[in-house]
Amino acid sequence: MGHPDGLKPVPPFPVYLFDVDGTLMDSAPDICAAQLEVLATHGCSTVTEEVLRRYIGRHLIDLFQDLGFGTDAMDPLIQSYRTTYWDRKHAATRVFPGVAEMLDSLGGRKSTATTKTSRTTRDVLEQFGLIQHFEHVQGTDGFPAKPEPDVILAAVRALGANPEECLLVGDSAADVEAGRRAGVRVCAVRWGYGDHQEMARWEPDYWIDEPRQLLAS
Repeated sequence: MGHPDGLKPVPPFPVYLFDVDGTLMDSAPDICAAQLEVLATHGCSTVTEEVLRRYIGRHLIDLFQDLGFGTDAMDPLIQSYRTTYWDRKHAATRVFPGVAEMLDSLGGRKSTATTKTSRTTRDVLEQFGLIQHFEHVQGTDGFPAKPEPDVILAAVRALGANPEECLLVGDSAADVEAGRRAGVRVCAVRWGYGDHQEMARWEPDYWIDEPRQLLAS
């Protein structure tokens, strides 16, 4: 189980919880551009997009701490990033091929479980025509981000579900770890930004190479 070289069919689940960045949306161009702009204005202009992509799906605090910024700088940096990211209006973001068709055909109830705020998540899903597929939209609103399980548990509670009924679909080690800690099943996707070896360490229940593989045959 969980080996990235072996695929097994994903059975249907009553509830699906989706990560957004790197799973539903190819949003790295906007995320990284906003981060690069903010970092440059704070005297940090040597970070590459390749490095920044590794932090997608984790809280911004992790990134800024690893780059040497102190506690006092966190709130201004995060607010600056959010403003910069919003101003881009997701101009370089795209839905991954096959995602819309998969959501349209997939049964069960659906929620997000993302590091984005709920407000941002809802706006993104509306802008890209995916919002109608979701019974609930759950972002990380004032509680610990993945790999903590809080956002997953919040989505499960909002849907009135039990963890064992749920499948989390995500592209990063933080997703898989959070899913394990929340007691849900986990499907790891290979088209996102995550390190597959790091993801495999947490032994996801399923791996898929393209969205249509979530659909039971």
